[in-house]
Parts: sequence; structure tokens; C-alpha cells
Amino acid sequence: MRFLLAGAAICLAAPAWCAGVAADAVELGGFDVVIMGEIHDNPEHHVNQAAWLTQMSPVAVVFEMLTPTQAGIAQDVQADGPAAIARATGWAESGWPDFTLYAPVFRALGAASIFGADVARGDLRAAMADGAASVLGDDAAAFGLTAPLDVDEQARREKLQADAHCGALPAAMLPTMIEAQRLRDGMLARAVIQALDTVGGPVAVITGNGHARTDWGVPALLKTARPELRVLSIGQIEDGPPGTDTSFDVPIATSAAVRDDPCAVFR
Repeated sequence: MRFLLAGAAICLAAPAWCAGVAADAVELGGFDVVIMGEIHDNPEHHVNQAAWLTQMSPVAVVFEMLTPTQAGIAQDVQADGPAAIARATGWAESGWPDFTLYAPVFRALGAASIFGADVARGDLRAAMADGAASVLGDDAAAFGLTAPLDVDEQARREKLQADAHCGALPAAMLPTMIEAQRLRDGMLARAVIQALDTVGGPVAVITGNGHARTDWGVPALLKTARPELRVLSIGQIEDGPPGTDTSFDVPIATSAAVRDDPCAVFR
């Protein structure tokens, strides 16, 4: 059994979507790692993450949005509150959505240690040119990133990248985008293991839904590197569950954020 919901509902290891899962119904006890997916610009998703952190009381929290250096800076000013973290880390210049969206998450950290897994632009370019394994070095094999993707997975991932970029990317660029994604997965997984090895668990991960996927995201890499870990993946899906997607252990249906047409920039 992978997880329980409050009350009588039970989901098994490879379910179809658990219909009607409420954000406040997820039980987080008994896991070494809880990966809390999000759509970055959806305020509701960060409010949910803050509630889960409060319930879980993790020893460490890994942020996709902070580099390891920024995480150390955030740790130094953590006691001064979220606004101090935003100023000290230079969040406004980072390219991530406005810090006010993430403030509830940082407010809910308590005394948890902060770890970062954001990837430098130079490393992303290197991964796109030479593959994720070239950047991760010796850690790549432990996460299974030295092996090429099988044909079906490659095709699925290329289609997701094409759709995410509104069909505007040249076909030749899609494989390079996948390598960038694999590098981000590897950096997140490496930060989780670093947190477990240095301060212990449980560890929470704040990241986009794509990295929370159990089939090829951070959970899959952790399963390869540390199969003994008990990992829970939560995905937050706008406007309800579409069909029988099994990309997450716990799919949470949320309302959609109000945003401009994301494809307008490609036109």
C-alpha cells in the first residue's frame, strides 16, 4: 500500500485517479520523502503545500527554486521570516513567480533545514548539448541517467515538451529540452539524498508537477538510487483529474489560476 487518505478511502500502488481527493485529506506520516508538486503560478497550490508542511513537520525541505548557494543564504536568515529570505536570495531577479505566492510555504518551514536544487543556466546549456549525465558526473549512473530513454518514453516526453511550448519549438530541440528536464530531476534527487544523509528525514520537496511524476521524475530516480526509501508523490492538477492519469501517488484536483494565454508569447 502506498498511501492512505483520511477516512476510509484507500489507493493502491498503481491506481487510476483517486477521485475527489481533497488537499486536507492526505496523510503524510510514515514517509521518508514527500514530493509536493505544483503549477508554479497557482496560489492555491502553495497554500496547500504550506498546510502539508505544517502537518508533516519535515526535518528538511528541498526547493526547486533555490540554488544550493541561495539555500544556504536562506538558512542563515530563516529566523527573520519570508521577506528576509526573499531579499537575501535575490528572489525578485531569479525568474520564478512573485515571492508572495511562495511566502506561505516559507512561513510553514518551522525549523526545517533548507536545501536547493535549482540549476545554473550554464549547466542547463551543457545538459542540452551533451546530456544530463555529463553535468551530474558520477551521480548520474546511480540515478539511471546514463542510460538512454526507451523509444516510447522518448516519444511521450517529446510530445509533452511540444505541447508545453504550444508547438512552437523545432522538433530538433525537443530532445535537448528533455535532457534539461532530466538534469533538473537529477539535481532534485541528489539534494534529497544530501538532506537525508546530513540532517535526516523526513524530507519534503517543493517542485513543479513534472518533477513529481512517479514514472520518470524524482520518485523514479530515488527508487533507482535508494530503493528502500518510502516516497510519496503529490500532484496538483487544475480543473480536476483528466481521465485515468497515474503520474502521481496522490492527485489533488484544484481550481485553475487566472493567467494570460501562455501561448501568446509564441505567436
